[in-house]
Amino acid sequence: MREAFGARFDVPDGYLNTASIGIPTADAARAVAESVARWGSGRDLPEDFEPAVADARASFAALVGTTAERVAIGATASQLVGLVAASLPAGARVLVAENEFTSVVFPFAAQPDVQVTEVPLDEIAEHAADHDLVAVSAVQSSDGRIVDLDGLRRSAAVGSTRVLIDVTQALGWLPVRLDWADWVVGAAYKWLLSPRGAAWLAVHPDAPEVVPNSANWYAGQDPWSTTYGLPLRLAGGARSLDLSPTWFAQVGAAVAMRWLAGLDMAAVAAHCTGLADEFSAALGLPAAGSAIVSVRAPDAVSKLTEAGITCAARAGRARLSFHLYNTSADVERAVRALR
Repeated sequence: MREAFGARFDVPDGYLNTASIGIPTADAARAVAESVARWGSGRDLPEDFEPAVADARASFAALVGTTAERVAIGATASQLVGLVAASLPAGARVLVAENEFTSVVFPFAAQPDVQVTEVPLDEIAEHAADHDLVAVSAVQSSDGRIVDLDGLRRSAAVGSTRVLIDVTQALGWLPVRLDWADWVVGAAYKWLLSPRGAAWLAVHPDAPEVVPNSANWYAGQDPWSTTYGLPLRLAGGARSLDLSPTWFAQVGAAVAMRWLAGLDMAAVAAHCTGLADEFSAALGLPAAGSAIVSVRAPDAVSKLTEAGITCAARAGRARLSFHLYNTSADVERAVRALR
């Protein structure tokens, strides 16, 4: 077991793959196991999961800098992005980054009357004003590059361009305050150290209306009494976009994210990026200030794997990701494997 920032983790040496799957705190893993055990013996009712759903929603809101009533719950980032994409008017012009993660761009590209344009990531803010909406990851999945959030914010403030930001590869290590963005979407199972099956969408009060195309019983005014028949009676605000929760994912997220939301995120970022920059420096790579490092070297993935390093192959490179439970020993092990 490792200890980091006051929590314990059953994470193996050389685990540098949080950008694929985050390792839960021991408390979060225990909460999920206990919930499964209660399910296995018939000791839970559907409404018993409500506190976990509320806790996770509130923690996501705190981490992105908004309030819980502005947050909808879903199952995946793409499902929530899809709600926004399907609500765009015909002819809408959407700007995305080149080689962006497909869960951000495919929902827009799938719309028959929407025009999607790619530009290099570092030109997103420059071209934002020429489009109706910008959809971009705060941190790129393939190589850890960070979008110019301040530039996007300035562009949104002076024009009519709407902004959707995916924080799936950022939230949990990168301090952000995104209450200015129209939509902020994030999935739980990477840097938020929670089970797969939970995601959230923060909606700015002035954002264009999103059609609740996934409307269901849980999005009702009172999910426990508006469960049958017409008329349509959805909850107000962001909760009208709620998807019925994946219970065990919410249980784990409630514990892990409540803990994360209580941390000094600047200290977390310093730890994560410090390790990533230490690794980069040892290999003669420039420091990028990101928790994700991409290495293009012959047989990098196989060399790392043979040395007991868990990493990922993305965009033809080895991708290593450093979170709060990693140490300099993990850095040294990865560096030795590649020298």
